[in-house]
Amino acid sequence: MSTKDSASPFYEELEGKKVRCLLCAHKCVIANNSKGICKVRQNKEGILYALNKNIFVALNIDPIEKKPLFHFLPGSRSFSVATEGCNFKCVFCQNYEISQIGEREIRGRFVPSEKVVELAVENNCRSISYTYTEPTVFFETAYETGILARKKGLKNVFVTNGYISREAALKIKDFLDAANVDLKSFSEETYKKYCGATLKGVLEGIDFLLEAGILLEITTLIVPGMNDSEDELKKIAKFIASRSKEIPWHISRFFPNYKMEDRSPTSLESLNLAETLGKEEGLKYIYKGNVWGEGEDTNCPSCKKLLIQRQGFEILKNVVNNGICPHCGEKIYGLFG
Repeated sequence: MSTKDSASPFYEELEGKKVRCLLCAHKCVIANNSKGICKVRQNKEGILYALNKNIFVALNIDPIEKKPLFHFLPGSRSFSVATEGCNFKCVFCQNYEISQIGEREIRGRFVPSEKVVELAVENNCRSISYTYTEPTVFFETAYETGILARKKGLKNVFVTNGYISREAALKIKDFLDAANVDLKSFSEETYKKYCGATLKGVLEGIDFLLEAGILLEITTLIVPGMNDSEDELKKIAKFIASRSKEIPWHISRFFPNYKMEDRSPTSLESLNLAETLGKEEGLKYIYKGNVWGEGEDTNCPSCKKLLIQRQGFEILKNVVNNGICPHCGEKIYGLFG
């Protein structure tokens, strides 16, 4: 791969060979021969390069439920890919070994976008998921792959922190079908302290994705002592409801990891509190993550009958018919079939 191939279209030139990256809400101003916060974009003589272009550290086959997406082609397989790098510095990241790369050389192997799509088709996947790290920082790779995937009848998915810029979101509707966004907190202080980001940027990113017509689900990892207060959980639920009460909310249990190994796992009481608050705000679909055998099923929000029964990432039963509840005719949010 030549350096020309990895030049990014998402930047603007500034004085003194500086550039401003336009991919995410950081809008990094990068001096010559320096990198952005994500550590995978470098300014070389006034041109911004994506150092991770098509350099993959993961090419896996996952159930779509693992993203988690419960209302998007349930029971299907998704070809799941990632490059290194991230624009957040989450102290509880479970994939920190590939997201937090510092100044070391980027690892992985070069795989052309055409080959990624070919592998997805060969393995009977219905979608390609850009996941594990942060797809916004390998946007050029995702865009190129996603356009090719659509031509082969595949869908495209982002599992993202939501810190996307309007400029990138305007391009995303060319190829993206669904996204799960991590809404990690509803506090500017928490985002700054634990993630190196802003709540404002995430909320704007969610709105950008909704404006682009992307099918959305939201996940909140509930971390003891960080975002588990009743007030904060209520604010998260209220925000989701203000956008659409149809948006599924995944409330996930935290387990000690990375720089938060001193924290206890999330209590079931905290998950139950979040579920109650979500229901009080009128959210129609609430799921519990990282809890075996509880809070995984989809019930009709109107007649309350069981529509999709899950066990882990496995679908045991699915009676949704073209997005409609067969019992009462209620339209069910998502893409089915």
